[in-house]
Amino acid sequence: MKISIERGTLLKAVSQAQSVVERRNTIPILANVLIEADGESVSFRATDLDIEVVDRIPAQVERAGATTVNAVTFHEIVRKLPDGALVNLTDDSAAGRMSVEAGRSHFSLATLPREDFPVMASSEYETNFSAKAPVLRRLFDKSKFAISTEETRYYLNGVYMHVSESEEGQVLRCVATDGHRLARIDAPLPPEAEGMPGVIVPRKTVGELRKLLDDDEADIAVSVSETKVRFATPEITLTSKVIDGTFPDYTRVIPQGNAKRMEVDAADFAKAVDRVATVSSERSRAVKMQLDEDRLVLSVNAPDSGNAEEELAVAYGDERLEIGFNAKYLLEIASQVDRENAVFLFNSSGDPTLMREGNDTSAVYVVMPMRV
Repeated sequence: MKISIERGTLLKAVSQAQSVVERRNTIPILANVLIEADGESVSFRATDLDIEVVDRIPAQVERAGATTVNAVTFHEIVRKLPDGALVNLTDDSAAGRMSVEAGRSHFSLATLPREDFPVMASSEYETNFSAKAPVLRRLFDKSKFAISTEETRYYLNGVYMHVSESEEGQVLRCVATDGHRLARIDAPLPPEAEGMPGVIVPRKTVGELRKLLDDDEADIAVSVSETKVRFATPEITLTSKVIDGTFPDYTRVIPQGNAKRMEVDAADFAKAVDRVATVSSERSRAVKMQLDEDRLVLSVNAPDSGNAEEELAVAYGDERLEIGFNAKYLLEIASQVDRENAVFLFNSSGDPTLMREGNDTSAVYVVMPMRV
């Protein structure tokens, strides 16, 4: 194999590949990226056996071929090469080496045979549809903060993507929860997605998917089966196993009868919560909200570090209410608001609170209160 690639193009492809590779693994080949050159392009493939990413980029291919090198080392070399450099890669399979040359820099990397590299088995996908990158970006960006990190409840360690009914008809919906907060985000259902099996997309896959969604004009081809999900652009294909488990019935924890309504400027609210939480203890991070007519007082009482209080003007016309929350959860939910105002709907100090953006019901958040 002998190829030449512009450094910036190469760096982008290698960055995507090396981020999939697990730093700690006992199988040497899994630390490598598979480089395959043919025609006028070269592909970079990496896997951790649960996720596989393939990035294909244009290249000058003098001699076709394939090899594997350590992904992290290769990425570091390319990252440190000068901008605009032309990078020449030459594989010597007999010596088990690949040379990397750019200008006066020369590196020789150990390789492993391409035959040892595991390729994820192809799957028959039941559903295939296309979605604009901004649509998928909104669905996953607004829900991923609520993914659970508790390994024992593994079925909560991802985003549940499925077809659901809403007031506007069928929607493509993403839900994530960790038992303390919940995010439910809807988007118009692509016609081809009807009948799609609901799948739990793992946390790591959600993180890797984000890199495919930066181009607002990009169309993402989505393929779903009972065991796998695939997201593809013309250049990059991300394939992942889905979490083998049943997502709980989240509709039961979304309150329907919360009548006490508070409307507040989302940015001002987030900043105020952040300020008063400065003195809260790391363990509890508790913030008390006291609501009176058109007035909200946020306060923290931490015996070890001090007290804090801040008053905000809000739109609220119901009876007086005192309720406590984890400051981190409030901040994460407030930061999801794209519009100016956040609407909080309360029932009592012991019941879950609902939050949405104005009157938009396509993004709904639930947060459990805590005693303060």
